[in-house]
Amino acid sequence: MKSEQNSEAIPHADPLAIFEAWFAQAQQSEPNDPNAMALATATADGLPSVRMVLLKGHGADGFVFYTNFNSRKGGELASNPHVALLFHWKSLRRQIRIEGPIVQVSADEADAYFASRHPESRLGSAASDQSRPLPDRQTYLDRVDALRAQYSDGDVPRPAHWSGYRVTPAAIEFWQDRDYRLHERRRFVADGAGGWTSSLLYP
Repeated sequence: MKSEQNSEAIPHADPLAIFEAWFAQAQQSEPNDPNAMALATATADGLPSVRMVLLKGHGADGFVFYTNFNSRKGGELASNPHVALLFHWKSLRRQIRIEGPIVQVSADEADAYFASRHPESRLGSAASDQSRPLPDRQTYLDRVDALRAQYSDGDVPRPAHWSGYRVTPAAIEFWQDRDYRLHERRRFVADGAGGWTSSLLYP
């Protein structure tokens, strides 16, 4: 036990490769939505908010999620284009924190992802004035039904206000549970030249 506690589970390596390995393990072990992540945003005045969203793409160029630009988060992202992400996989007793600026994905990329969604999900997105007051649930369902009748073939177009963002990681922090709360943390910071520096942190 002592030697296992003394060994480092999170090496200084490519953090994107570590993410890939951990994410692949989570896809095998998490019972629901291994791609769920907390998305933290803030207003221009620094007032924070956080909610769960789904990771819909990732790679060397960043981490992608989709939303309604007219939603609360959309407004906050427009005024303060910096975010923090948090993955928490209880089955693996691990966390990953990612911080960085955002850019919008291309229209072609957003169209391709929207078209890949189930038609009912597309209807729900197109009918929703996300984050705005709703008098009753039936009002929303009636809007969905109206769009379903309009697009009976299921080919619902992507609304112009619905698209995605890519988070370019400026920092990535990995957290691994250890016995007796002697946890392990390593933080990677982009060096601006395509590489990373890293250091262990006290848990």
